[in-house]
Amino acid sequence: MAKSYVKKLSATLMDAITDKDPLVQEQVYGALCALGESQPEQTLGACQEHLRQHEKLAHPHRTMILKAMEAVVSSHLGRLDQGTAKAVILLASSEMTTVKELVGDWQQAASSVLVAVGRRFINEVMEELLGKFVPGVLPHCFVVQTLASLSVSNVFGTVPFLPSILSTMLPMLGLAKHDALRAVFCCALQRFSESTLEYLANLDQAPDPTVRKDTFSSDIFSAYEVLFTHWLQSREAKLRLAVVQALGPMSHLLPNEKLEEQLPKLIPGILSLYKKHAEAFHMSKSLGQILEASVSVGSRTLEVQLDALLAALHAQVCVPVELSSPLAVSNQKEVLRCFTVLACCFPDRLLAFLLPKLDSSHERVRVGTLQVVRHVINSAAAQMEVRKPFILSSMRLPLLDTNNQVKRAVVQVISAMAHHGYLEQPGGKAMVEYIVQQCALAPEPEQPEKLGPDGADPSADSVRSVSVSTLFLISATVDRMDNVLWPYLLEFLCPMRFTRALSPLCRSLVHLALKRQEAGTDAVLIHYDSSGTLPSPYALTTRLLVVSASPYLGDGRGVAALRLLSILHRDIHPSLGQQWRSAICLLVEHLDEHTQETLPQKEWEEKLLTFLQDTLAVVSDNTWICQLSLEMCQQLPCYNGVPWEKTFLYKCIGSTLGAASSKVTVRKHLRELLETARFQEEAEREGLASCLGICAVSHLDDTLAQLADFTKSDVFRKSIGIFNIFKDRNESEVEKVKGALVLCYGHVAARAPRELLLARAEADILRNMFQCFSRKVLGIKVETKDPTLKLCLVQSVCMVSQAICSSPQASTFHFAQKAELVARMMELIKAEPPDSLTTPLRKKAMAACTYLASLEPALDEQVRADVVHGCLRSVLALPPEPEAGVPCSQESLYLDTVRALEKLLAALLHRNMTPQGLQLMVAHLLPWIKSPQGHERERALGVSAGLLRHFLEHLHVSALVPFHNLGLLVGLFSPRCADLWPATRQKAVGCVHSLLYLQLGYEGFARDYRDDVAERLLALQDGLVHPDPAVLFHTCHSVAQIVGKRLPPDQLISLLLTLFEGLGDPDKNCSRAATVMVSCLLRERGAMLLEKVPEIVSVLRCRLQEPQEEHVLKAAQHCVYLLASQHCATVVSSLLGSPLPFDSHTCTLWRALAVDPSLTAQVLGLLLEKLARDVPFKESRPFLLSGAPERVATLLPLAATCALFEVLSAPAAGPAVLELYPELFAALLLRVSCSVGVQLPRNLQAKERRGAGLAARALEPCSSAVDTLRAMLLRAGSEEVVKVMALEGGWELLRTPEGHEEGVAQLAHAMATHAGPRLPLLMKALVSAQSSVYEAQRVTSTAFFAELLASNVVNDLLLLESLLDNLAARQKDASVSVRRLVLRGLANVTAGSPDKVRAHGPQLLTAMLGGLDDVEEPHGLVALEAMEGLARLLALLEPGELHSVLLHVAIRIRPFFDSERTELRRAAVCLFGHLNQACHSDCEDVFLEQTLGGLVPLLLHLQDPQGPVACRFALRMCGPNLECEELAAAFQKHLQEGRSLHLGEFLNAASKCLMRHFPAALGRLLSTSLFYFKSSWEGVRAAAPLLVGFLVLHADPEQAPQVDLEQLIAALQLLLKDPAPAVRMRAAETLGRLVKFA
Repeated sequence: MAKSYVKKLSATLMDAITDKDPLVQEQVYGALCALGESQPEQTLGACQEHLRQHEKLAHPHRTMILKAMEAVVSSHLGRLDQGTAKAVILLASSEMTTVKELVGDWQQAASSVLVAVGRRFINEVMEELLGKFVPGVLPHCFVVQTLASLSVSNVFGTVPFLPSILSTMLPMLGLAKHDALRAVFCCALQRFSESTLEYLANLDQAPDPTVRKDTFSSDIFSAYEVLFTHWLQSREAKLRLAVVQALGPMSHLLPNEKLEEQLPKLIPGILSLYKKHAEAFHMSKSLGQILEASVSVGSRTLEVQLDALLAALHAQVCVPVELSSPLAVSNQKEVLRCFTVLACCFPDRLLAFLLPKLDSSHERVRVGTLQVVRHVINSAAAQMEVRKPFILSSMRLPLLDTNNQVKRAVVQVISAMAHHGYLEQPGGKAMVEYIVQQCALAPEPEQPEKLGPDGADPSADSVRSVSVSTLFLISATVDRMDNVLWPYLLEFLCPMRFTRALSPLCRSLVHLALKRQEAGTDAVLIHYDSSGTLPSPYALTTRLLVVSASPYLGDGRGVAALRLLSILHRDIHPSLGQQWRSAICLLVEHLDEHTQETLPQKEWEEKLLTFLQDTLAVVSDNTWICQLSLEMCQQLPCYNGVPWEKTFLYKCIGSTLGAASSKVTVRKHLRELLETARFQEEAEREGLASCLGICAVSHLDDTLAQLADFTKSDVFRKSIGIFNIFKDRNESEVEKVKGALVLCYGHVAARAPRELLLARAEADILRNMFQCFSRKVLGIKVETKDPTLKLCLVQSVCMVSQAICSSPQASTFHFAQKAELVARMMELIKAEPPDSLTTPLRKKAMAACTYLASLEPALDEQVRADVVHGCLRSVLALPPEPEAGVPCSQESLYLDTVRALEKLLAALLHRNMTPQGLQLMVAHLLPWIKSPQGHERERALGVSAGLLRHFLEHLHVSALVPFHNLGLLVGLFSPRCADLWPATRQKAVGCVHSLLYLQLGYEGFARDYRDDVAERLLALQDGLVHPDPAVLFHTCHSVAQIVGKRLPPDQLISLLLTLFEGLGDPDKNCSRAATVMVSCLLRERGAMLLEKVPEIVSVLRCRLQEPQEEHVLKAAQHCVYLLASQHCATVVSSLLGSPLPFDSHTCTLWRALAVDPSLTAQVLGLLLEKLARDVPFKESRPFLLSGAPERVATLLPLAATCALFEVLSAPAAGPAVLELYPELFAALLLRVSCSVGVQLPRNLQAKERRGAGLAARALEPCSSAVDTLRAMLLRAGSEEVVKVMALEGGWELLRTPEGHEEGVAQLAHAMATHAGPRLPLLMKALVSAQSSVYEAQRVTSTAFFAELLASNVVNDLLLLESLLDNLAARQKDASVSVRRLVLRGLANVTAGSPDKVRAHGPQLLTAMLGGLDDVEEPHGLVALEAMEGLARLLALLEPGELHSVLLHVAIRIRPFFDSERTELRRAAVCLFGHLNQACHSDCEDVFLEQTLGGLVPLLLHLQDPQGPVACRFALRMCGPNLECEELAAAFQKHLQEGRSLHLGEFLNAASKCLMRHFPAALGRLLSTSLFYFKSSWEGVRAAAPLLVGFLVLHADPEQAPQVDLEQLIAALQLLLKDPAPAVRMRAAETLGRLVKFA
């Protein structure tokens, strides 16, 4: 019986193997394997029978079955008896050879079965195969292939058969005519040879240790003759490759003499194939094996083939390698292996062949040759030892190659040479120099990456990177290289062409030096007597110090250079050890703390110069210092292409000359520097000037003398070049020389000792400067137009002026040339282009004037005015900067120029620190302050603010005097607080703030006194950045209040007059600000406001239709307020008569009625009366034949609603709203309920479309009502209610018919939470709506009351009983929505008053059961509410009350488990879970049956796309009632909320527990599962067979009578045809498990 079911299961699965889905096929395959795990022999038998009975089964499906058989055999090979094995062998042999044609996958699968069986039953398999491998008859291809595979999988079992197989095979080779069969024979011979070689290599483990190579040699040679002589010549490429692959291992088994005999033919034959095949790996591998075999037998004929071999192999190594092709990479490895074999035998011949190739004109040939050379150096080191000089000498040409690929290959060769001692030979230093040259390669311009044939075309950066790594590698890891590299690498530090190599050079040198120090060699690291080419200590010091000025270039060369300096301190000078160790350590730490972006370059250069000066002080040897200065001067031309470094070197020369005590040396070097300088370059001029300035610190007179001599020389006339000796300099060159000299004088003055400067400033410095700046033509003084010379002059004048000011005697110094210098500076400023700022000339000229202004004598008044006027125009009139894309340097230049202007004006003001002086300065700024250009106003206010701060900071009042022009100045600046430009507004507030403190200062208050009123101005500044107009003018009002409190009475008139002038300001904002400030000042200071009574409402409305200023609108609002105070009802009626929608002016007038609380209450009462007077809507049919009538809003309630919104929007309406809170809330909520879905009248719809955007807000009835309700809550202080509603989307829900109920519930919840004390009066106001004729009002009020019951506040306020009674009275309401909401409200008692549930239990339970049986509602919505309510009530009711209804409820909700509606399914499942939870402690047997019966639906609905959460909960609740702790634990473990569920794992665990504790329920569980095989949900259909499979898997065999196997198999067979692949997969999986009961 069991055997028949296994057979049936297997047949069912194998019928399903034809499924089109690959995943299903894989699952069927897995199921067959599962059957095989349990019943391997029966499964194999069933497979055999199926294959025999279904001879027409398609090959792919037969293949799948054969693969399953292979898996079963492989897993249970030890359990198979011989009979089964023989049957499998016969079947597989038949499947493999039935069709003569090749059907790859099918026959391969059959072959794999034979190979699997052959691992144990080798004799039986061999017997079957050899039966089909008879002499004289060509075998099937897969017979031969199977023999080959067997020889690999079972070497020791197959090799003893090989002599027989070979003897049979050899005659067949001649009969084989088809290339496919020949290729299979070749593959077999290859595998046989490899197996034989492995057998011979492991004779100690072999069953027959007497086997020798000779046993196979003759047969292999016979086969070799066929393969090589005949088949290798085939036109079929695949066959030739198969032959080549076989010849390699076969060559090791050929007789020695035969191999020697065949080599002259074999090697050329293999080599000839290189030209016929694009993929050369197999030829190279075979060739390597042949070469190894020939070398192992000591072949003497190999040398004859050497030239051809080398040529062919070399051609292969020169082929570009595709790195993405594994075969190409492997081919290159095999070729290099061949070269290794040849290098060990014929080193001289190999080198004689290779080295001339280095001179090839083809890049790939050179690269390939270098690769072979490197490989040979590494792999045949012993053979190459005596040939090192020859190899080294041959590298001369590659060293000159410019190709990047060749360079990289050369570097790799040199690296190999270094490891094997080549570089210690003569000529090795050339290799080292080459590495250094590559380290110094300049970067190539960025280009798109180009891929070469070998994967990448190396750039110069790539070559440099490899070279840098190689240099450090051989320095750090190859000990024998130390004496080669040290001190030789020092020679590369100074030449400029090796600059980019400095960082790796320094690192390697530091490493080498440290190794020498650790080895305990001499204290002196550099022996100059051993080599005359090493750089001197002075050259090293200069070079390393200069490159450290740009420390992050060249891979961080600064740190490397400084560390090298530190370690060479003894070789530089014996006295520097201690000082350099500490100083250099600090310098390195400073660099480590920064990056290239954060390092302050100027500060860093100063640190290096200080280090140099400290060094010179420690050395204190004039000879050494002079020698260092000479070296620095000699290195200057080397830095012509690097201006930054050359400038720094000039500074170093200046520091060194300053430390020199020999004046002769100083003068000589200064003269040479002046004569050789490249004056056309800006950096050169700056560097030369810095050099002379630093030198002048110690040698002022000598420096000035050399400058004077140079100025008097003919340098301005003749060129100094040798070839241009008779050619005059052109004018541009002369101007550059003059500029340099002028700049030199400025730096000399800036650095000169202050005690010596004043005596030389005018006579020696300024006089010579101006001689350079101007010249005479025909006796007329002509000034230069060269911008560089102008800039140099301005900079130098600034430096001279600053130096004079910093002198201790500056206060007594009479500067005779002051006026002339100021005039020259102003001429230069005025000559600058007015529409651009490109040079710092303005800034430096104004800085010079600033310093000059503080010197005596004082400037004339007119001169001062001209200076102020000219500088203001030069800076303030510049065009505004673009908002984006401005270069940082341009922005910085502008800011620096503005700061220079502010300092100049402050310096001029400082000469007249009086109110008159301040007013005079402001008068110059006034046109700019009122400019129509915003950027000019902003700049002027900024300058003004700076001047006022300066005046305040330097204010000294000796007597109490009035600040008589305070009002005028405040009136000028204060309206600017409303300027269109935010920055201008802030600066205006700052100006007013400073003016108030100036007044306090004149009143006698101390400078550090802080006035609370004035300080409030600063708090207003932040609000002026992006304020709305209301905030802006409120700020102006605040400014006016503050000014009014601190303004002296006598200044009020001037202030008002100035403000009145401001009313005509072209800037409307400033004009309005003046209006606000005038009003505020008049009010605050006792002035009377206009006391006119405004006109009637209609006139006001007409006036407001015209454009008006803000004060007119405010006046109109005030008029309406006064009218309404006397005639409230008339004003309300009049305004309600305004056309709908209300325009913005009408809305403003409505809000004006909310000023006074008593008036507001009257207005609100009248509007509520208007709201209730008319019906909320009228029903009409737009067309005679239309369906449901449309609801159209009535006008009066609509207008009253809009008016209420405007009144409630006014902040002053708060007290009146609180007074009428219940009436307003109830009326507006009911208004909302009656407005849902209501449309505007047609005339208003058309009007709103025409005037879209003109009305203050939309007129849609429901939105208007919701907005009004929200405004009412806000005004009544219920902000939290509004906030909560907004966060939860409640306001939007109220507007829509679908979400209105939820919106009302959210509102009720928010009110109960945040406005609880108001609920009693609200209930009283809403109760009447329960009996309203409008269903919408009944629904809304019921929803509100229902949600209130969810809050405990109703219990606290004693509202519970009345609410319950109210809702109970509506249980029979005609509206389904009302009945449903009643049930929801009754269930909400569980949340709001759980302690009262038992007291009202019967009433609540009866209502819920009635809802379950509500038959009038076809959609189940009332039943849904009842189920959800019951789920909430169960835990709080008396147990006695529950037991009587549990079974009834369980039975009543069971049909909903499979409802098509998601919410009904979810509610029923949740309620089922709560029922189980309610009876955990007392579960009757009858309910236990209900629980057990519900398990299968719950387990399967875990795959319900909408209900897994509810099922998880219900199952967790069912667990304890099943009286099975293990099952309950499994439910708790797998079904926790938020945890991902692995369905298969969970069903497996649950089924195991069920079958252990409820074995008798197996049949019931299976039959229930079968019901879901037809479910409409794919996930459930897939889960059902999975559950069946697990139940069967864990059921005891004794339960077999409960299992209707026929029914199960039939049902699963139907599922195997399901359209969903996942379902078919599960069905196949389950079929594999039914073997248990088969």
